[in-house]
Amino acid sequence: MASNTVADSSKKASGPRRDKVVLRAYPKIALLYPTWIAAFVGAIVTTMWPELDGAANARMALWFLVVTGLNLVVLSFDFPRTTSFTLFAFVVAIVLGALWLNTKFDLLPFLSKWWQSLEPRANNQFYWVLVAFLGIIYACVFCVTRFDYWEVMPNELIHHHGVLGNVNRFPAPQLKLEKEITDVFEFMLLRSGRLLIHPSTERRAIVLENVPNINRREDEIQALLRVLDVHVHSDQELHEDMTDNA
Repeated sequence: MASNTVADSSKKASGPRRDKVVLRAYPKIALLYPTWIAAFVGAIVTTMWPELDGAANARMALWFLVVTGLNLVVLSFDFPRTTSFTLFAFVVAIVLGALWLNTKFDLLPFLSKWWQSLEPRANNQFYWVLVAFLGIIYACVFCVTRFDYWEVMPNELIHHHGVLGNVNRFPAPQLKLEKEITDVFEFMLLRSGRLLIHPSTERRAIVLENVPNINRREDEIQALLRVLDVHVHSDQELHEDMTDNA
C-alpha cells in the first residue's frame, strides 16, 4: 500500500509531461512571409479603393518593393551576430530616413529627384496573383512537413519520411544536441535556428535547418530525455509475477 502511495504522489508531483517532441525543418522560403503579408495588404487596399491616384499607387508599390528587397536580403545572407544585425539595421534606417527627409526638406536635390522619379505601378491583380503563388507554395510546404518530420522519444529518435510512412529509428539514450542560431533575422522572424542531433550509433550528426521555436524545442527535448520512468509494483503484483515464473 505504501508503494502505491509513493507512485501516486510521484505522478502528482511530476504532472503532465510530453511523451514525444516533434521536430520539423522548414525551407527558407518560409521566411518570405513578410512579403506575402505586404502583398496581401496591397491587394486589399487596391481592391477596396480602385480609384487611388497614380501617386498613391506608386507609393504603395514602392514600399512593397522595399519590404520585398529587405526580405530577400534576409534570405540571401546570414547575419550570425548581433553586431551585424545592428549594422544592417542602422544602414537601412539611415537610407530610409535620408529618403524621407529629402521628400520633406530637399536636403540632397539629386537624391530627392531620384526618389520622386520612381513611379512603379501595381494593380490589385498583381498583388492577388503574388498572394496566390506564395499561398500555394506555403500550402505545399505545410503538406511536405506533415510527411517528413522527426519524433524524439525517451527511448528512440524516429524519422518519418515519405507518403507511405517510411521510418528510420535511432536510439535516444546518450543523444547529444547542438543548437546554432545562424542568423539573427531568421531567429526574429520564426524564432528558428539549426539543430544538430548526434545519435550514439551514427558517426555523422543529423542536421535540421530552420527549426521554428528552436529554444522551446531544445528545452522540451532536454526535459524529455531526463525523464526516468519507474514502475512501482505492489505486493500483489510481485506475488503474481513469482507465481507465473514458478
